[in-house]
Amino acid sequence: MKTKFPRLQISKRKLGHILIACIFLTTVACSLVDHNPQTGVVRPKGPKPAWAPEIKDEMWAVVEKLLSYGDRPIPELTPQEARMNHTVKDAVMDLIREFNVPVPMPQVDTMGREIPVTGGQIHARVYTPKTGKAPFPIIMYYHGGGWVIANIDVYDASAAALSEQVGAVVVSVGYRKGPEHRFPTAHNDAYEAYMWALQNAGDIHGDTTKMGVSGESAGGNLAANVSIKARDNNMVMPKHQLLVYPVANSDTNSQSYIEYADAKPLDKPTVLWFLKHYLNNIEEAKDPRISLVAAKLDHLPSTTIVLAQIDPLQSEGALLAERLKSAGVKVSSKLYTGVTHEFFGTAAVVPDAKDAQAFAASEFKKAFGL
Repeated sequence: MKTKFPRLQISKRKLGHILIACIFLTTVACSLVDHNPQTGVVRPKGPKPAWAPEIKDEMWAVVEKLLSYGDRPIPELTPQEARMNHTVKDAVMDLIREFNVPVPMPQVDTMGREIPVTGGQIHARVYTPKTGKAPFPIIMYYHGGGWVIANIDVYDASAAALSEQVGAVVVSVGYRKGPEHRFPTAHNDAYEAYMWALQNAGDIHGDTTKMGVSGESAGGNLAANVSIKARDNNMVMPKHQLLVYPVANSDTNSQSYIEYADAKPLDKPTVLWFLKHYLNNIEEAKDPRISLVAAKLDHLPSTTIVLAQIDPLQSEGALLAERLKSAGVKVSSKLYTGVTHEFFGTAAVVPDAKDAQAFAASEFKKAFGL
């Protein structure tokens, strides 16, 4: 016996409405899937900023999160207040939680060490690979922050990545900062920490025939200065130096300073604020230890330079690469578009940072013969 079902009488108009509703619901569902935190893909919430319409989504998500904390701009603060502001690391960690980004366990062990320096002592964090055979290459790492703010905790991701990917002991140096310790204190601390590593290599399972220096921003400037001073003092030279968007010129009216004067997290007023609180007077910005492009650059180790497009320091980093090449130094440089200053340590959420870390590690391994 067949069961008869009544025929549905649907007008063309109603059918059109149903189809529109289906399309709408499908679009909403796809949107929810695309922004589902379970996917682990980080996406920004709002439109891209006027100061960088070309910024990539993941990078903008990081900066957008940083701005969402509502901290007062650094140029309005005292150094002590500025050190309490949120950091790019805070933004990355919050995005990891919000979007359930899988983060593998670091394949490095860490321990703290106290390093004696002229006038006191500084703290360092030593990263050692969990795999591989000692002695390991030694890479000194100097954090950013304009010689005034930040610390080794803020830049932990960069130091850990270099240790893990190169297979090297990384010594992250907590140098003293201005205005409590003005120029050239941080520069002297950086070099004395390098000498400490040479003298204590056995204690940290390091190989002094494979020394390297690295740093970001102000730390990139310190790294280059260590190489210069080691050369001038006829000391053991680094085999390689990694300079990530280094401070390298006193000219704050370069093309990138003009184009990205309002960029975040680093803008032109913040750079001027850093110089004010580290230097004894603004004329010291022309000192070749600050303005590396005016320094004697021959006979320095092979160099990797990593630059960010949306960064006031982009032009001087590119100029430093040219000056190094003209001085006969082997240079590998790479400009990452669509990212900002401070991107290097954001590899957990920004693909270009992951690429930059791999690029830097590869260049270190070539220099070390690994």
